[in-house]
Amino acid sequence: MKKNFGFYVLIWAIILAVFNAVVFLVRPVIPGITIVYGARFWIAWAFIIAAFIGNLVCAYFAFKSDNLKKVFYNLPLITVSWSAVIAMLVAGCVLMLIPGCPTWLAAIVCILILAFNAIAVIKAVWAADAVGKVDEKVKAQTSFIKNLTVDAEGLLARAKSDAVKAECKKVYEAVRYSDPMSDTGIDSIENEIAYKLGLLVDAVNADDKERVSEIATEFCFLINDRNKRCKSLK
Repeated sequence: MKKNFGFYVLIWAIILAVFNAVVFLVRPVIPGITIVYGARFWIAWAFIIAAFIGNLVCAYFAFKSDNLKKVFYNLPLITVSWSAVIAMLVAGCVLMLIPGCPTWLAAIVCILILAFNAIAVIKAVWAADAVGKVDEKVKAQTSFIKNLTVDAEGLLARAKSDAVKAECKKVYEAVRYSDPMSDTGIDSIENEIAYKLGLLVDAVNADDKERVSEIATEFCFLINDRNKRCKSLK
């Protein structure tokens, strides 16, 4: 993501350079209105630069993660910070051009805009963090069934006889269509399921048809019991 941030910085620098060039070099003149480089101008300019710097800081935090999903969650942070830049640019330029505008009024307007956008940025950070935590929680809660599905699928590959393979397929189907979400309230039964799977692996490797059938039946019963408990906990 560092490469993406590098391109972002380049674009950011070009926009900032163009803004300063227009303000200081071109000296634009609207009929009857000319930019006066007084206290009001410097206040507006300083707040615009602060908005640009804030945008770059937001982009840094958005792109610093190597996890593409986390970068996606932080994209609203960049959007909000650019809204702050645009709002400050519009307000700042208007304050620069209004003749006779009191300095204190320019300061108050800029402070209010900056404060409003700072709150919006904080909300965006909070939202990204909240979504990330929910995603991690879901990942943790679904990891048991995902891993169990992989292990059950592996049993099919280990099966040596048709009878054993049929039992392994029954186990695989039971796991495959199970409730994907786990809960701390069913830890004990999931531990028992994991234990039974270990016994089943040994029985399949030994090609013990009777043992495989017995454990597979117990395993499917536990899976069914787990699914019922999951449903009751929702």
